[in-house]
Amino acid sequence: MRYFVHIGYNGLNYNGWQKQPGIANVQGVIEKALSKVMRTTLFINGCGRTDAHVHASQFFFHVDIEREWDFDLLFRLNKSLPANIAVFDIVPMEGEPHARFDAVYRSYDYFLHTYKDPFLNGLSAYYLLDGLDFDQMKKAAVILPNYKDYRAFCTSPDKYEHTMCNVMSASISVDPNGDRLRFQIASNRFLSKMIRIIMGQLLKIGRGTLSVDEFEDYLINNQTPHLITPAHPQGLYLSKVTYPYLNLPPRTEFSSILQKQADQSWITL
Repeated sequence: MRYFVHIGYNGLNYNGWQKQPGIANVQGVIEKALSKVMRTTLFINGCGRTDAHVHASQFFFHVDIEREWDFDLLFRLNKSLPANIAVFDIVPMEGEPHARFDAVYRSYDYFLHTYKDPFLNGLSAYYLLDGLDFDQMKKAAVILPNYKDYRAFCTSPDKYEHTMCNVMSASISVDPNGDRLRFQIASNRFLSKMIRIIMGQLLKIGRGTLSVDEFEDYLINNQTPHLITPAHPQGLYLSKVTYPYLNLPPRTEFSSILQKQADQSWITL
């Protein structure tokens, strides 16, 4: 039978989700723990491929398990996994739904702080910057849903059949002190390092080294910037994944104080 497993993870110590020999990865850790608990070799398919050091406050994978069990699998799996990976739900599914290909909505959050804070280390991207022009950054962010082809903001566009993304929303919020920023973007799919590249461009706009018109020209002409500078990975979270047949609320407390306070004190620009 096929199961969808709802998880979250702190990706700081991992080189991304995807299983690769010889390096720390989330997929491999989970497969090893799940196979040990179920006493048979199991393979899992994730809903996406997060980059090295990127987090996920909501993530799904599917797994086929033929044998039944008479114990609390959720408890045992969490006990076997390291503290930086948590399993929230195990959902039995009818048929053969696919965790990656069936997802219709993915939302990411990018958190950034402009002052040194040891308690945000690894949970938010640190940039020692003063006087970011948030209004100009907002103007650039809100135009993103107007465009469908994101070839300009991808490290390897030729590896895809196409570079079309249905970006449904994009916004920027700041905290009351103006020294912490949150960028949110939702789409049906994302390209390699697309969000971090966009965030890097938004930072250039905030610093005044790139105009909103220049930013939009990249989208209009499908022209890759001469210098691609992706934003730091530590601030990026995959925060919501939705399927036509499954829409679970995210366990937002997983991503610490950042998302806990998101609906309470962030000021949408």
